[in-house]
Amino acid sequence: MINILRYTEYIYLVVAFFSLYRLIGIWGTESDEIYLFLFFFVVSLGMFFFRRNFRRKFEKRNKEK
Repeated sequence: MINILRYTEYIYLVVAFFSLYRLIGIWGTESDEIYLFLFFFVVSLGMFFFRRNFRRKFEKRNKEK
């Protein structure tokens, strides 16, 4: 189960980099998509670090038992 959670972290990272790629591609236009991809980038990056921190705490707690 923990191995699956480890891979979901990287899915968030892939979404963040894809959003950054799209954001850079449409940066100079007058499109509302800029805000959408900026939102996805920030949330995905935040979720990556949150999930990673939570997984490490969980693993550390299980090693101490």
